[in-house]
Amino acid sequence: MSDVGFVVAIDGPAASGKGSISVRLGEVLGLPVLDTGLLYRAVGVAVETAGADLDSEDGAGAAALRLKFDDLGSASLRTRGAGEAASRVAVHPAVRSALLDFQRRFAEREPGAILDGRDIGTVVVPAAPCKLFVTAAPEIRARRRHAQLRLQNDPSSYEDILEDIRRRDIRDGGRSAAPLKRAPDAVLLDTSDLDIDASFDAALRIVEASRGRWETS
Repeated sequence: MSDVGFVVAIDGPAASGKGSISVRLGEVLGLPVLDTGLLYRAVGVAVETAGADLDSEDGAGAAALRLKFDDLGSASLRTRGAGEAASRVAVHPAVRSALLDFQRRFAEREPGAILDGRDIGTVVVPAAPCKLFVTAAPEIRARRRHAQLRLQNDPSSYEDILEDIRRRDIRDGGRSAAPLKRAPDAVLLDTSDLDIDASFDAALRIVEASRGRWETS
């Protein structure tokens, strides 16, 4: 994409805080927000619901082609199991290809959009005027996810969640199709020692500086 509106591309690993930051940025900036991880979660849940194999590229790819925006509102997409399913179907090139156009259409909205995921700044919208890479130590991310899941009455232990986080990091960073990595021009935001308010404030400063440069370019 060579001509884009003011798109904010936010990438990073699971439970780094990028989703919460994206939502708050959307509220302040008045821009639509797409949590692209929900797309992969929806595909994974669809494959499991159909009783199909998450590791089958054909089945997962077909589910991705059928995906609609209306499929993203289910509470079932926020569970630990949905996250694991998403990580497994996301390795399939057919799934990533099917969802690429879906994400780019969202990014083309005027006057802009905010997308968070794993490959937004590197693959989905490489020309985005603002890119952030949000991360945190695995132990911190596991603690955050554990607290979140406890609110959902999920009995998963911190140790199991930390193992999930580390396994997903390896899978996300090692896949052949659009691996998780920081774009060369993305600003690094490490939230390990920041609460959500401080993380948002830091992100907003980065975004406002980028928007100022974009508006005068």
